[in-house]
Amino acid sequence: QVQLLESGGGLAQAGGSLRLSCAASGRTFSGAGMGWFRQAPGKEREFVAAIRWNGGNTVYADSVKGRFTISRDKAENTAYLQMNSLKPEDTATYYCARQRVGTIISSFPDPRRYDSVGQGTQVTVSS
Repeated sequence: QVQLLESGGGLAQAGGSLRLSCAASGRTFSGAGMGWFRQAPGKEREFVAAIRWNGGNTVYADSVKGRFTISRDKAENTAYLQMNSLKPEDTATYYCARQRVGTIISSFPDPRRYDSVGQGTQVTVSS
């Protein structure tokens, strides 16, 4: 079972930026890709973005498109989420998750296509 460790969360002002990192344990990454999800208090966990590990195909939720960018460093087994133009509604705990092998692009937002999930990192955006 791979272990995922998120970092980079914190407090930002509206309009500001934060960069989240998700480091996967092991010498090689064994998933098809990596996804980011978030969960705000009292709300269900929602898909944010995902990236195919080989090929780099990306998918974004409409709510973050044009503001967030997902990337990965294969040599470091690490995925990133660059968050710009932050809004108070981006406040949530952000989780990274390993994408199951065989996931097609249209299924990137489906949480059932992910297994290992990190412990989460808190992002708070003040107005």
